[in-house]
Amino acid sequence: MSVVQPKPAEDCRFDLVALGEVMLRFDPGDGRIATTRSFAVSEGGGEYNVARGLRRCFGMRTALVSAFADNAVGRLLEDLILQGGVDQRHVTWLPYDGVGRSVRNGLNFVERGFGVRAALGVSDRGHTAAAALQPGDVDWERIFGREGTRWFHCGGIFAALAPNSAELALEAMTAARRHGTIVSFDLNYRPSLWKASGGSEASAATNRRLVREVDVLTGNEEDFSAALGFALDGGGESQTGLDLSAYESLHRHVLSAYPNLALVATSLRDAHTATVNDWSAVASTRDAFVVGPALPGLEIFDRVGGGDSFASGLIYGLLQGKDVPTALAYGVAHGALAMTTPGDTSMATLDEVERVMGGGGARIAR
Repeated sequence: MSVVQPKPAEDCRFDLVALGEVMLRFDPGDGRIATTRSFAVSEGGGEYNVARGLRRCFGMRTALVSAFADNAVGRLLEDLILQGGVDQRHVTWLPYDGVGRSVRNGLNFVERGFGVRAALGVSDRGHTAAAALQPGDVDWERIFGREGTRWFHCGGIFAALAPNSAELALEAMTAARRHGTIVSFDLNYRPSLWKASGGSEASAATNRRLVREVDVLTGNEEDFSAALGFALDGGGESQTGLDLSAYESLHRHVLSAYPNLALVATSLRDAHTATVNDWSAVASTRDAFVVGPALPGLEIFDRVGGGDSFASGLIYGLLQGKDVPTALAYGVAHGALAMTTPGDTSMATLDEVERVMGGGGARIAR
């Protein structure tokens, strides 16, 4: 039996609704941001990536709550999201003043890294439309009540955009819980978002309020430290063949601090180089500590979005009523596959995910 009990699919319009900002990603391909003369563009955002993965890979009904400035860049984001199949009926369009003094659409420049050169992200997201959303702007009663939603997802990226963003996330979580919707939160700590707003201490203060309303909490070990203030108690340097007791202890501390939590999951990455990582995950319930499958020496094409795809695979398993080990395996496999293709979002299929789960190799499929 699953550790959470989502509402029946037939009673809800959506399997998952995500609240978050979507930016236009600029990718220099094999080059570097500072020297390229051309970029490929795609859409991406921590919370949105989870909804898109669930829609495109796993065939679930998902929707986005966000806002865009109403100009050609916003319409490009709309078009890219349409290709991913995520429902946009709850996206707010805000008037554009011609310059972006009031609201604008966020941009994200990302180079993938290679070997000893780490991946690099440079975001340009001040005064964005999503950050302008205020409590009271979204009809949560319609989303969770009249339409019906089985799962609500948000994360530390959206909560860091502005004080009102965290308050809107809290408003959404409270409404979701009132209607029996499962709530998940990815800690997703970004130092750049908190640099001018109090750093990790301010992040922890904000996230502690939000996690009180969460059923399923995800993140990596750095997220738990910087975003909640829970440090790893030694060890845990790698997920391949080393003692994982430090992660079990970390989860136990988090579960003790937040009695509402049903599941805590940590994605594990040991980056030997930018293009070769060991990859796995662990999770804890009130009763058990579960170690996911390990993929040592995973070759990485683009690591951005791997954690989001891990979260969407995990959520898929839980929405399907799978046990925690199976849901965790979906997350590990989907996250791994997402890092073999460019862009923030998953291009994997369910068959490919289940093939990786079953230990299938990379021989050509004919």
